[in-house]
Amino acid sequence: INQKTPHLHSDETPWPVKGTKEWLWVLAGEKFCLFHAGDTRGRVELQTVLGSSYQGVLISDDFSAYNGYPVLAQQKCLAHLRRHFQRLWKLKGRYNQVIAETFLDLIDEAFQQHRKWREDLDEVAYRDWARKFLPRVEAQIQKWRKVAGYEAGKLLRSLREKADQWWYFLWDPTVPPDNNLAERCLRLAVTKRKVSGGSRSMARFRQTTHLLSVIQSCRLQG
Repeated sequence: INQKTPHLHSDETPWPVKGTKEWLWVLAGEKFCLFHAGDTRGRVELQTVLGSSYQGVLISDDFSAYNGYPVLAQQKCLAHLRRHFQRLWKLKGRYNQVIAETFLDLIDEAFQQHRKWREDLDEVAYRDWARKFLPRVEAQIQKWRKVAGYEAGKLLRSLREKADQWWYFLWDPTVPPDNNLAERCLRLAVTKRKVSGGSRSMARFRQTTHLLSVIQSCRLQG
């Protein structure tokens, strides 16, 4: 990993070490995967691996540790946002279902258009769609924000205040709109954790991160 890597996927998961909760971090790119044994779930772990800042696009979920880390740009995982609206649909509330359905349709459209761009690489058509898409999102936020309940209101505020992070892929379609790469890389580690129960020492934990980094990087390189 270096500052010339254009974008990185990041995620983290708990890892027990002799009964103490440590954190397994992952940073993944197109052809590599790096695991890191961390004491915390805080921003300091990003700084340990990447330095004081990163001059690329960081793709992650909406966990607070990522928000204040200096980067060129951020792309929040749109799949996580979709799950938030799916949960909203199940909550009681006068407008929750219609708000959820409205934004689920918009998110699904965004995924569909990005997938179409990956297939045909028609940048003119993609940018024409993206230019019209954001005003439609803003119009729906305006329509519902005054009548939204607490949970729906939180989602709408996040969409407005972090618009440049939820929708960065509209400006740069080479950046994926989801964090699936990091989640796929973590899957093997989560399976190992369930079988082994974690590690018996920090030294063993670090050795595990080295092995996982090699295995998953080899898989990404075929």
